[in-house]
Amino acid sequence: MNIIFFGSDDFALVNLERLARSSFSVAACVTQPDKPKGRGMKVASSPIKEFALKNKIPLLLPADLREISFINALKEIQADLFVVIAYGKILPAEILNIPKIFCINVHGSLLPKYRGAAPINWAIIHGDRTTGVTVIKMNEMMDAGEIVSQQTIPIEEQDTAVTLRAKMAQTSTELLLKTIQSIAEKKFQLTKQDLTSVSHAPRLSKELGVIKWKDKADTIHNLVRGLLPWPAAYTYFNGKRLKILETHLTVLPSGKFAPGEILEIKKEGFLVAAADKALLIKQVHLEDSKPMDAHSFAIGYRLTPGTALG
Repeated sequence: MNIIFFGSDDFALVNLERLARSSFSVAACVTQPDKPKGRGMKVASSPIKEFALKNKIPLLLPADLREISFINALKEIQADLFVVIAYGKILPAEILNIPKIFCINVHGSLLPKYRGAAPINWAIIHGDRTTGVTVIKMNEMMDAGEIVSQQTIPIEEQDTAVTLRAKMAQTSTELLLKTIQSIAEKKFQLTKQDLTSVSHAPRLSKELGVIKWKDKADTIHNLVRGLLPWPAAYTYFNGKRLKILETHLTVLPSGKFAPGEILEIKKEGFLVAAADKALLIKQVHLEDSKPMDAHSFAIGYRLTPGTALG
């Protein structure tokens, strides 16, 4: 099986590494051109490019997917299959029709649920107990192709987008190899997605991270978990943005408290009132400072019960 791999991030890299160790042949890698990243906006290469160069795999870096030279280069390889994982661009029909078999995409949800850019995050934000990985035969619409295979993954109470992504990456590598093997042996079935069950997972934004302390504690807890590492859920303290990096649910003490009010300073952090319960804040990151444990923050900034966040 001759494969061209499309990808751009570390999630894609985990799958590429596993695929490269398999009996299948990675004939070429396609990734996005170098681009400025981070606060310093230094030009950086994708991990896919670095892996391809290190392992002497032919590399294609198209700025425009419709470039004739790029399309001709793909055709010359005569690949059986294109594997697309977190590439970052939608492939046009003229590329989807190049491989001898078809193009497959690995998506981080149980499609048709959570089509879009941030399925892992939204599953946690919405408080789902399960998610999964889906391999689809690609078409011109985003995440709308026929399902080739799926694997369910449980979401634990303290899972964050970071930990769930790591679990999903491991699951996806095994599912990908099994799926390619089934395609090679012509032992696969295609299942159309149920259009009545479609939901979407749009790109994340900084505005999404604003904590509304009048919400239920579960809602805030899920937001904190779902928005790691970026943009992170946040509130305000003394006019500065305070990112909340880790929370635990706990009971609300007896008495009347305003949402966002600090209730108690503890060794594990500090308690904040939500609409129905309290949240134990364990890790924070104040604007223009460094991430720290919440107890150290409370002592350093002299937090006292009654202080209001937000």
